[in-house]
Amino acid sequence: MQNKNILFAATLCVLSFCSPRGNCDFQKGPLKSTKVLGFSWENCGSAKDPAVMKALSLSPDPINIPGDVKANAAGSTSVAFTSPLSVNVTLEKEVAGFWVKVPCVDELGSCHYSDACQILDTLTPPGQDCPEPLHTYGIPCRCPFKAGDYSLPDSDFYLPNVDLPYWLTNGNYKVVGVLGSAGQELGCLKLIFSLHSA
Repeated sequence: MQNKNILFAATLCVLSFCSPRGNCDFQKGPLKSTKVLGFSWENCGSAKDPAVMKALSLSPDPINIPGDVKANAAGSTSVAFTSPLSVNVTLEKEVAGFWVKVPCVDELGSCHYSDACQILDTLTPPGQDCPEPLHTYGIPCRCPFKAGDYSLPDSDFYLPNVDLPYWLTNGNYKVVGVLGSAGQELGCLKLIFSLHSA
């Protein structure tokens, strides 16, 4: 995602690996199917943050996993992103009307990732073309990310079965991801959604 915020980059990269009937190896537990309902997002950083998501849409609602999803996104960054890029994720679940922070367990939950660039390199090793539709639209899938605007028009993805851990099941969730480099916040994205697993 050329110059989008790395949160945007990571979102699109994850989606791209689930694309054209692809294979996402996120097996964690025994659940059979999941529905994602009421997905919404917002920027949560300061007005000075260089990376901003301008649009992000996922449909249908609910999203069935496994199943098809249509996504489009747009964002921009006024600075280039290079390694190391830290990402701090805070995951909260609503419990009895209160938001409770979910701890980091097996790299899932409220976790700190010291370098998102290394994570992206494991998804698409250097020297390998970025997966579709990123390749078609000239959106990079690994660092460095140049400053500028990025846009992904409506694109179809297939989400295979994702077995979630038992503690990440039915309920309402908030996820806040903060991208940073050299102690400076570059961008913040907040996602809100509900999960229903069967």
